[in-house]
Amino acid sequence: MFKSIKDLIYHILILVLSATIALSLPYTGKLIADNYLTYWTLIESEKPFLISVEIAVAVFLILLFNYLLSNWQNRKFAKMARNDLGLVRAAHPKSFRIKKRIRKFKEQEGMEKDVMLIGSTGFNTFVDPESDLHHIIQNCRAAKIMLLNPFGEGAFLRAKSIPDPDITLEHFREQIAKSVDFLKSLKVCEKDITLKLYKETPLFKLTVLGDYVFMKYYHAGLNVKEMPEYIFRHSSNHGSLFHPLYQFFLSRWRDSNIPEYDFDTDELVYRDNSGNEVKREKLDSLAMNPCSINC
Repeated sequence: MFKSIKDLIYHILILVLSATIALSLPYTGKLIADNYLTYWTLIESEKPFLISVEIAVAVFLILLFNYLLSNWQNRKFAKMARNDLGLVRAAHPKSFRIKKRIRKFKEQEGMEKDVMLIGSTGFNTFVDPESDLHHIIQNCRAAKIMLLNPFGEGAFLRAKSIPDPDITLEHFREQIAKSVDFLKSLKVCEKDITLKLYKETPLFKLTVLGDYVFMKYYHAGLNVKEMPEYIFRHSSNHGSLFHPLYQFFLSRWRDSNIPEYDFDTDELVYRDNSGNEVKREKLDSLAMNPCSINC
């Protein structure tokens, strides 16, 4: 509705501006015709003025053609990224306006749909009330979520790689525990939530909402908040990066080495490729094993 009103106002302004220009053309033409000869007699003998005008026009034309060429190249690359790669937007995290727009876009695409997510702790992704997916997770149809195992090597290495003194392994574990508690509260409300915990160092932060994949890269030494977010759209073009990113999530989700978290017993459930349960182990028991981090 807001978009329709915005488009309507935009078209009204364009129409008013066009009508104003059209109605002013006769008066403008008459003014130029009446004063052209007068002004020309004053400047035709002023050679420095004519040379200055020529230089100014030459500089203007150079800038104009450079702008047109640059704009044409940018449009060419934008078309290539959109049509061939499926890239919709590359959002920089420092722009508050862009972040707000991306958050609204995610809510439009994710409400009452299936959500698939790979992250590290999940706290700044869906637990924090100001996070992008906080309301989406609460109102989704089903959610498949993969987070770091708080006692795995990946959590240890990821926390160690970030130079921020406030980000420690204990901080990671606290955030993951809050994420688990948040999901457990949704599970009590009979939400279809499935959580898996992986041990490897995180590579991509992926969120699949409908026909869109939102991707960030976990760069060593940088908080993921500082990284740009890329949005890819599903299309029939096989070159679109939506497809490999979506398949990446599915391959990780189907990995039998990544256990499912049982919200009722706080256990990790390992299954074989057929989905049959193989073994269970308490998540807390991993904390008692020093080799779970140091080995």
